Amino acid sequence: MKIALTGASGLVGRWIARAAVEAGHDIDPLPGWRLGDLPELAGCDALIHCAFQHIPGKYRGGEGDDPTAFTRANLTGSLALFDAAKAQGVGRVIFLSSRAVHDGHAPGTDLTDDLPPAPTSLYGKVKADAEAALHGMAGPGFRTASLRPTGVFGPGQPQKWAGLIRDFLAGRPVPPRVATEVHGADLGRAAMLVLMDPDMQGSYNVSDLVLDNHDLLSGVAALTGSPAQPPMRSDAGLLRVALCARLEALGWSPDGLSRLHADLPAIIQDAKDAA
Repeated sequence: MKIALTGASGLVGRWIARAAVEAGHDIDPLPGWRLGDLPELAGCDALIHCAFQHIPGKYRGGEGDDPTAFTRANLTGSLALFDAAKAQGVGRVIFLSSRAVHDGHAPGTDLTDDLPPAPTSLYGKVKADAEAALHGMAGPGFRTASLRPTGVFGPGQPQKWAGLIRDFLAGRPVPPRVATEVHGADLGRAAMLVLMDPDMQGSYNVSDLVLDNHDLLSGVAALTGSPAQPPMRSDAGLLRVALCARLEALGWSPDGLSRLHADLPAIIQDAKDAA
């Protein structure tokens, strides 16, 4: 299958690119394309849209002081891309959404695949609106789906934990925090499973670990010999945890904990290299 992939070098896109190549697909990263451009998609069987314009290092709040430009690039630009895909005969489109579409649900809510969005940020609203528009375009010969990943981790640059690890190793205070995470390799596999599902449609949660800064940084301290003390544990009981029933039905079984243990030395080095 020939797959057009936007954002192929980004934090998330690089993992999907790797999974697609490992599965034997041909990737077109659309060189020179930017959000808002009309791409050439002739000959592509599928499109996976990961590109997103935002302030570096920020998704929620990534609009900075220009919400209009943020919306124009990420919503209007995405809709133009979806329209182009359908018009040019691309048969399948996957959109990289976010669990941020569910930020407005009560603490402790189990987030099911079919739970209606309740965004509280412009980031979440743009993702939810793009999801809805794409799903509304679905029809014979044009299958659509959205992935809603939680935080994505793994080795490589950009390194999402670079600032956190550098602050910890420098002895600067690190706040308690617990969050849900998924390894990029598991996200990549999820994307391939959805892409190849004959019944691909709707939205799919992608989540795995509940990870506390205390545990992550305890591991960093053990590997580096740092005398810094990790923060206190956070209250995990108030998390909104995404349930991944639709992916599990496709045979998805993430392995984030063992991947974290195996990759943490490389992640620490990435954090140091990013300084």
